[in-house]
This record gives sequence, C-alpha cells and structure tokens, in this order.
Amino acid sequence: MKGSIKIFKIADISINIHVTFFLLLLIFLNMGMRWLFLIVGIFCFVTLHELSHSLVARKFGIKVKEITLLPIGGVASMSKMPDKPYQEFLISLAGPMLNIFIVIVFYFPLRLWLGAEVLHQFPLSVGTWKLVFAHIYWINLILAVFNLIPAFPMDGGRILRALLAQKMDYQKATKIAVNFGHLFALLFGYIGLIQGHIVLIVIAVFIYMAASSEEMQVDIRETLKKFYIKDIMPSRFLTLQKDTTVSKVLELIFHSHQEDFPIVEGDRMIGFVTRSDIINGIHTLGTSGNIYDIMRKDVPVLREYDSLNKAQNIMQEYNIKSLPVIRDGRVVGVITIEDITRVYAVMAVRR
Repeated sequence: MKGSIKIFKIADISINIHVTFFLLLLIFLNMGMRWLFLIVGIFCFVTLHELSHSLVARKFGIKVKEITLLPIGGVASMSKMPDKPYQEFLISLAGPMLNIFIVIVFYFPLRLWLGAEVLHQFPLSVGTWKLVFAHIYWINLILAVFNLIPAFPMDGGRILRALLAQKMDYQKATKIAVNFGHLFALLFGYIGLIQGHIVLIVIAVFIYMAASSEEMQVDIRETLKKFYIKDIMPSRFLTLQKDTTVSKVLELIFHSHQEDFPIVEGDRMIGFVTRSDIINGIHTLGTSGNIYDIMRKDVPVLREYDSLNKAQNIMQEYNIKSLPVIRDGRVVGVITIEDITRVYAVMAVRR
C-alpha cells in the first residue's frame, strides 16, 4: 500500500505501518506511556488477527504480500478473492477465532497474575499498569465481537456472504451483506452524532464506503466473468525481435498506441517488455541498449478463452498492466488493463 513503511516480516509476509498510523501514536504518546503501550499492544493483536486471515488464505493458494496497519485497523493485501464460498468462510472466520482463542488461553494465567478484581474491573481503564494489560486482553474479545457483526467490511459480513452464496447468486449474496453494512454504518453514525463520539462517526463513514466499494468490486468481477479474451482482443499488435534497441522501442511507442511488446524469435515468444521495463532500461542501459537485456523472460500468458476476470486477477497478482495472448505457442495478441476496464465501463452505461 502506498504511503506505508515496512517494519518486519512474518511467514514471508511484510508487516507495514501506514504513515497516518504515526499520528495515532503521537496522540497516544501525548496522553502518557500507558496509553501508548495500550495502543501498541492492541495493534499487535490486530496484526495477529490479519495474519491468521492471511495464513488460511495461503492454504487456498491466495498470495498475501503484506499486512498494513492503519489507524482504523489492519488490511491484508490478498492477490485475489477466494474462489469458493467455503474458502471465504474459513478465511474470514480465522481472525475472530484467533482473538477468541487468545481470550480463552490467557484467561486463567492473567487472572492468577493480575487478580480477579483487576481482570474483571469495568469500565476498562489505564489507571495502573496491571489495568493496561487487562485492557489489552479484553480488547481481543471486543475485536472478535465487532468483526463478527454480519456487515461489510467486517469479517461477519464476509461470513454472511459465504453462507448466503451457498444458496443464491454470489452477486445477490454480496448485495444483502452490503445492505447490512450500510445499515450498521447508519446506526453507528446516528449513535456517534447523538452521543458526540467522533471516532464512532469515522468508523461509520469507513464502513459505509468500504461496503459500497466491495459491492462495486464484486459487480466488476461478475461482469468480467461473462467476457473472454477473444471478445476484446485487438486485431493489430506489434512484436519485437530480441536485437531491437531501446531507442527503436521508444519510436514505436510514440507512433502507436501500444506500450508493451512480446519479444519473439521466429514464431516463439521468448520474453515480454512493458513500458516500466523500458523506462528502467533507459536509466540503466541508455537508449542504445538492447531490449533482450531488459525483457521479462518469465511472464504469465493468456489464452483466447480465458475470462477477463482471470486476466485481471493475473495482472493484479504480478503487478503488470498487460499480458500476451498465446494460441498454439504463437503470440496472437496483447491485452491491457485499459482494455478490460473499458468493457466494464461500457456495460455499466448500458445498465
């Protein structure tokens, strides 16, 4: 995520802090060391919550590159959506279940260490260091309960959609879960306004926007599933020989609409070069450099009967904006992310 700083890695997943998170730390630091320790402790468990989602997702072949901590919580960057409802159910359930597991496992040790009167003191406070630890402990239960609310973007909303998707269309299931998200957002916003809780109002706005965004993403995904590469593949495209110079490629970019090129040797594709590769090549080799030295030799390919949704998922996973299309080992086209988004834009207007 842009604007984030990597702090460490767990299980090959980068744990990042967004720059806005430091503002939160400064606010709590100004309130005292106990408050600062409290917020750091809470976000340690938020990280574990997101990490549990991520590890279960990886069991289903979904790559997770990073977890980013924001003032409003954590976000795991998954390469794609789960393919099956039961996968989404298990991935979504993993986070709250970890928090509940922590509450169960640490209850008696903390009761013995802190004492029942401290552990059970409500409302929670940070009057003493023991109360800080009790506060952090009970936050796990609050995280679990809050995330199990059956509304997007909480885990409970995804669990609800996964259960509904067993009996109905995925898009309809999403619509129902999103409506619950909007309903809870309005409820939280109303309570926040009545009681003057700014944080609750911010949470309400976030929930409403995130739920709407989820609905749009699913709408795009389901629309793109209906179209194939062959339906939008441009009839004209350019290929390059491996001895083509960077300056020649620049000339082709300036005089055509194509910015990404398959590199061929005879009928066989041996590589692929994108605009970003060319820009990097200019910095490292100059315009007289050879395209063979900067091309990508291991690039995923598409087939004509692959869905546009699959193409979009691959582009997101490999962080690339175009892909070659192959038929019987030969390059027959190049598909870009602009080609894909144009389809959705046209279909949205028609609706």
